[in-house]
Amino acid sequence: MTERQKDRPWLMRTYAGHSTAEASNELYRRNLEKGQTGLSVAFDLPTQTGYDPDHVLARGEVGRVGVPVSHLGDMRRLFQDIPLEQMNTSMTINATAMWLLALYQVVAEEQGADVTKLQGTTQNDIVKEYLSRGTHVFPPGPSLRLTTDMIVYTVNHIPKWNPINICSYHLQEAGATPVQEIAYAMSTAIAVLDAVFASGQIPEDRKGDVVARISFFVNAGVRFIEEMCKMRAFGRIWDRITRERYGIEDPKQRRFRYGVQVNSLGLTEAQPENNVQRIVLEMLAVTLSKDARARAVQLPAWNEALGLPRPWDQQWSLRIQQVLAHESDLLEYDDIFAGSHVIEAKVDSLVEECMAEIDRIQEMGGAMAAVESGYLKSQLVSSHAERRARIEAGEEKIVGVNIFRSTEPNPLTADLDTAIMTVDPAVEARVVASLGEWRDNRYQPPFNHPRPCKALERLKEAARGTENLMEATLECARAGVTTGEWAGALREVFGEYRAPTGVSSAPVAVTAEEGTPLALVREKVARTAAELGAGRLRLLVGKPGLDGHSNGAEQIAVRARDAGFEVVYQGIRLTPEQIVSAALAEDVHCVGLSILSGSHAELVPDVLDRLREAGAPDIPVVVGGIIPSSDADDLKRAGVAAVFTPKDFGITEIIGRIVDEIRKANKLDPLEVPA
Repeated sequence: MTERQKDRPWLMRTYAGHSTAEASNELYRRNLEKGQTGLSVAFDLPTQTGYDPDHVLARGEVGRVGVPVSHLGDMRRLFQDIPLEQMNTSMTINATAMWLLALYQVVAEEQGADVTKLQGTTQNDIVKEYLSRGTHVFPPGPSLRLTTDMIVYTVNHIPKWNPINICSYHLQEAGATPVQEIAYAMSTAIAVLDAVFASGQIPEDRKGDVVARISFFVNAGVRFIEEMCKMRAFGRIWDRITRERYGIEDPKQRRFRYGVQVNSLGLTEAQPENNVQRIVLEMLAVTLSKDARARAVQLPAWNEALGLPRPWDQQWSLRIQQVLAHESDLLEYDDIFAGSHVIEAKVDSLVEECMAEIDRIQEMGGAMAAVESGYLKSQLVSSHAERRARIEAGEEKIVGVNIFRSTEPNPLTADLDTAIMTVDPAVEARVVASLGEWRDNRYQPPFNHPRPCKALERLKEAARGTENLMEATLECARAGVTTGEWAGALREVFGEYRAPTGVSSAPVAVTAEEGTPLALVREKVARTAAELGAGRLRLLVGKPGLDGHSNGAEQIAVRARDAGFEVVYQGIRLTPEQIVSAALAEDVHCVGLSILSGSHAELVPDVLDRLREAGAPDIPVVVGGIIPSSDADDLKRAGVAAVFTPKDFGITEIIGRIVDEIRKANKLDPLEVPA
């Protein structure tokens, strides 16, 4: 042990929540007993997008990727026997962040907590939702207002709370390079701070208090030297922007404060045991350098590319953190990279490139203008397409995927059905029934809430004006309003928003010279179209339900376009009825459905049934997503032509197989053209 005092470890979390508030509460208390030092709440997609569990779009999504929280009663049960005044809670919530924070505050008040002592974070970064995650609800302007009002409220009333996590994490998942990740996140932070200070709600002498509560949520990939340099560059750029643009003099208020979840995009379904060492390397990127060390770390589980991790899998990831923090000597030393010429050169290069991109975005009018123009989205789609092309060409190597593919039988996945956790399909019905009971009884003892219609009218009145929306939202929480009712009231005033897809403007990422795989698939597409008497083959790419992870769907759409298909892609959040209607209207030759949230078991059969009812049973339907093998078998028995999962990394090959399914459905002879 050296003479200097050992540093305090970072906050250790696991991203968790599923099924019901009661089940998630039990999971949280168990994780805290295992040594977890903070909570990270995963909400299900209806909660994230402002729908109640009984809404048509919520079908199949309730409790799948997180916990459903529909009203104050759910939030009470979620944190029962967990003293919120002593807890540090991160909530992954964006469009409905104000609503969930209001519920959290009211539950804390009911526990007798001093709300000025509450500590935690609401993600609340809506820009990255338009670009990569897809749980946006309202247009950019009103969304920025919700964020602004919430930041102002927390600075004045919950001063230890981080009201926003600027999220570069999801940008990297969507294909961002380190330069794009830093530049787009910093541009978002500038847009948020400019809006807060322009609102007139913060006096000049409190600007530093606002800046000090801005936090970031960052991704760390397996290139851990580059990732560590990225974190050092992040800190330098944030220090420069807050000092030069906003005049913040106190270096403590200018400190770059970030939490991290390491890269889930890089986890593989093939040889998933390799994900353990990937997770360790990615964790080192955000812990090795003291001057750029994360404030909080949450690690994915080794089997997240297969499905929902079990508590044991999450425990393994927690133990990885604990071994590094408590068994190694990492926390006994000052920054071990200080003075490194290699590191300094890389950081200087990143800073220079990032500042140039930030300036370019500012010249466009800032992050919000760059979202609405489609610039940011098209850049990400292009970067992701280029990365996928490098993987397919073998230029970017992934062990177990495109190199070293031979393997011994894996005892961890010998029984795939028990290697992941599954959500009981009956959970949704129970949650819906519970919601009905809440609506029926919220006016009666022991609840005695005032009728929510009055609180909702007050919310709409505030939304039409300019007052801070947090107080009206708190009134709704106390009145027993539901998540869908709160969001529905604001939808009436603000409207909804469909973000640009970035597909049509993405450049060609894969060459199609004679003899290349793409050229061979283009030949299959052209010959099949000619035999069917169609000008071009038409593919509808659809995302049913609330899953906003559109990266895979976008890459399929772009590659199909480059292979000669006419592609119909209308973005995320469609009902099965809308997908079938579009398929018939566009007279498509194939429907491709992309679902990563686990709702495939309900939504895909619905699409198949509707096609049959519409007299179009011969249109082949293919499905892609994180789909367990037993579910894939069920889907094929239901009539799905082909199922693609993360192990099918060759997109050009997938397009070729889609052509094969079109030929089979139309009783054309197989083509002997390899793909």
